[in-house]
Amino acid sequence: MPNKRIVVVGSINLDLVCKAERIPVAGETITGSSFQTFHGGKGANQAVAVARLAYPVSMIAKVGADSFGQQLRGALKSAGVDTRAVTIARRTASGVALVSTDRQGQNSIVVIPGANGQLCPGDVQRALPLLRSAAMIMTQLEIPMDTIECLARVACCYRVPLMLDPAPARELSPELLRKVDYLTPNETEMCILSGLASGRLELASVRKLAEDLQKRGARHVIIKMGAQGMYLSGSSGPAKFLPAFSVRSVDTTAAGDAFNGGLAVALTQGKGLEESARFASAVAAISVTRMGAQPSMPTLHEVNKLLKQSPSTVQAAIASPMGAAS
Repeated sequence: MPNKRIVVVGSINLDLVCKAERIPVAGETITGSSFQTFHGGKGANQAVAVARLAYPVSMIAKVGADSFGQQLRGALKSAGVDTRAVTIARRTASGVALVSTDRQGQNSIVVIPGANGQLCPGDVQRALPLLRSAAMIMTQLEIPMDTIECLARVACCYRVPLMLDPAPARELSPELLRKVDYLTPNETEMCILSGLASGRLELASVRKLAEDLQKRGARHVIIKMGAQGMYLSGSSGPAKFLPAFSVRSVDTTAAGDAFNGGLAVALTQGKGLEESARFASAVAAISVTRMGAQPSMPTLHEVNKLLKQSPSTVQAAIASPMGAAS
């Protein structure tokens, strides 16, 4: 087992997922076809994605002093995530996400932060021994911004690579962006970060948008464009568009989290950005063929199998640092 872990600092939610023919518009009531609960939260999803890929991972987060909190923390431990830095926020409910999914697998999500909103800079400071020895730090925007800014300063101080998933999207300061090694927006988030009204991107405009974010400070920008693929722009090589794997989508809820987990694992094992992105794309592709957030995360064996079955891809198969391709 490698000495250094990936450390995820972020949210933990219970996802309440309903499925219907389509997502209702404002003011409309429709009849759904199913309802399920899943363990979620972007931070927890990414931590589980890493663990399922047989890489050691720790999480820094907060849950509520309720039954949901016990359930969520237990699920992380069962998935192989180190939860010693997952603490309880007293007199606060655990985070919850309300997810609507249509027949094509597209979704609409409302998040109630709960205990996630209580994760503060003090929690980051108390976890310094864990953070400064990390191989990579991953975070998202479902926790307070002052906590993220504190985390970025810590990562910069100890020269630990920082991966930021800017979701849900909001304005990011140049000071924060200058401390981000890997920024991973999807199309909607990229538009918000760039001040655009549309939630869809044209391939012709992606290059300029990515370059603008790099000029504002981000070292690498990886734009997740769903079924279209991804755009890579960074200091380690030429910008490039990579197509996605062709799969039948059932639920896209945690595809971006699956991608980030795969990207972090591959980069941490010394793979280049393009090879890491292809590996991450395979992780995301498998995840969308299954319902739920954390239950959809594939194993290392499944990902390597998909890569071997796709001769057009770079040979990005990853060896298990834990001694088994679970």
